[in-house]
Amino acid sequence: MSSRRQFIVLLGGAAAAWPLAARTQQVGKLPTIGFLGSGTRSATSEWTAAFVQRLRELGWIDGRNVAIEYRWGEGRAERFTEIAAELVRLNVDVILAGGTEPAVAAKHATSVIPIVFALAADPIGNGLVASLARPGDNVTGLSNMESDLAAKRLGLLREVLPGFHRLAVMVNGAYSGGATEMLEIDAAARTLGLEIVAFPIRRVEEIAPSFDALKGRAEALYVVGDPLANTHRLRIITFALAARLPTVHSQRQYVEAGGLMSYGANFPDLNRRAADYVDKILRGAKPADIPVEQPTKFDLVLNLITAQALGLEIPPTLLARADEVIE
Repeated sequence: MSSRRQFIVLLGGAAAAWPLAARTQQVGKLPTIGFLGSGTRSATSEWTAAFVQRLRELGWIDGRNVAIEYRWGEGRAERFTEIAAELVRLNVDVILAGGTEPAVAAKHATSVIPIVFALAADPIGNGLVASLARPGDNVTGLSNMESDLAAKRLGLLREVLPGFHRLAVMVNGAYSGGATEMLEIDAAARTLGLEIVAFPIRRVEEIAPSFDALKGRAEALYVVGDPLANTHRLRIITFALAARLPTVHSQRQYVEAGGLMSYGANFPDLNRRAADYVDKILRGAKPADIPVEQPTKFDLVLNLITAQALGLEIPPTLLARADEVIE
């Protein structure tokens, strides 16, 4: 190779490598939080805002005394793995994982960088922590107790539909917390005398065919929340309304999109509290020494517009217990 060509090749390689090197150098100037979002920026904007606002209250301002490297997994497992590896390469100071699957991916990617999960359905069962009181290793955070609330959701649904017997359950077969929640749903269904019709999905392309297969087989739908379903909740709700299926969910965002009801931990509050974990770690605390905490705020949200569209009457006793009614 001529010296001129050799110089051009070397120059091209340096140009390709420069942005990452420059970025790494820039990131290194400030303590850096690697933000591994479970869905899209828009789908989880309320949770992100709660996290950032609490950071500001604790004295951490993005671009001034801390840097936040945002990445979005878009509900895809392979993206979580790619992003976790990228954040490790950037050598961030702490990783904020926006859910169970991102946290698992981050833990597989590093045993050194501290990891905080903002919400995880079963952190012990998923191998994230050794115990809630003594997490061990480099991971800690907040549990959202998703599976423990399944019986409560079915009880609330029965109050609106006292005579229903067939319940469809949409669950992402690739979501680790889904199997645990299905066990809870099955147990609660047996107590209530419900027949379960399971519809597993793994990709967004499987949502529409699932509803086609569901026709005439169920009277209500329970959607197990996970990054995939959260990201495509409007699509799911649109199909459910077209099929005239009342729905129950774990998160209020589904009800805002037209779902009938939700009951679960307040996710913005959990993300807000996750900022306290990140603050402690940036100030020198070890994740192994910070216990995993449980939710302290739970919300029951009802959508009266959807109820009316489906010809359903919400009992006054249920309305009185709701934290929020959309009308």
